[in-house]
Amino acid sequence: MVRTDHGLVSPEAVPLDLPEATVGSRGVALLIDWTLQGLLLVVVALATQSALQAAVLPAWVAPTVSLVLAFLVWFGYPIAFETAWHGGGRTPGKAALGLRVVTVEGAPVRFRHAAIRAALGLVDFAGTLGLAAVVSSLVSRRHQRLGDLVAGTVVLRERTGAGPSIARDFAVPRPAAGIADALDVSGLTTRDYGVVRSYLLRADALPTGRRAALATEVLTALTPRLGDVPDGYPAEVLLQAIAARYQQRSRGGIARPDPVSGE
Repeated sequence: MVRTDHGLVSPEAVPLDLPEATVGSRGVALLIDWTLQGLLLVVVALATQSALQAAVLPAWVAPTVSLVLAFLVWFGYPIAFETAWHGGGRTPGKAALGLRVVTVEGAPVRFRHAAIRAALGLVDFAGTLGLAAVVSSLVSRRHQRLGDLVAGTVVLRERTGAGPSIARDFAVPRPAAGIADALDVSGLTTRDYGVVRSYLLRADALPTGRRAALATEVLTALTPRLGDVPDGYPAEVLLQAIAARYQQRSRGGIARPDPVSGE
């Protein structure tokens, strides 16, 4: 059986077979971000002080404004970068180390994920001087700190010696065009899809006999989660139709027909 032991799959149905970031690389990235945040706080404080000195305001205004701006810089920095910069999931520190935050399903992080991670940073770093983050990262299977565990995220190392992950848009093969819409893939997990994808990407390199046998083996293993599987179609044709339908469901789009029979 073709297996994907720890690979993640994005909503676009692209497995991200990337290693999780360890404490060392995450620590260096964090130091870079803290340095930049510190510099930004100094610039904001000086600019605020100059602006307030030029105006006649009550004494309480200056410290209040400074606290609000410090809060925005400290928490807004990771939230804004991880949500909207370079496809999301990256701060300047993470970008420098080739790291990216994604959800445990492989999807891009959203505002709520970044906000939870930033909020739990008070426990991970400020409240425990980093001890909670280090211990959690060392004992968790995916090197997740407490903020990651609560937010449902993981930090991956994109910069590795391995080649980049390949995006493959699977099409419904013409022989299965009439039954593709009837395939119910809602019961498949991302790991199940990873197995199907792995087989389809490697099928051309397999000997003919082994190729057909392995396709049957994969389809048989997935049948309990697929419901009714139509008879009279080669296993590989059905697997390609299943992959196309999974992508369709993940993207909320329409599975396109294959223009070339057998592709």
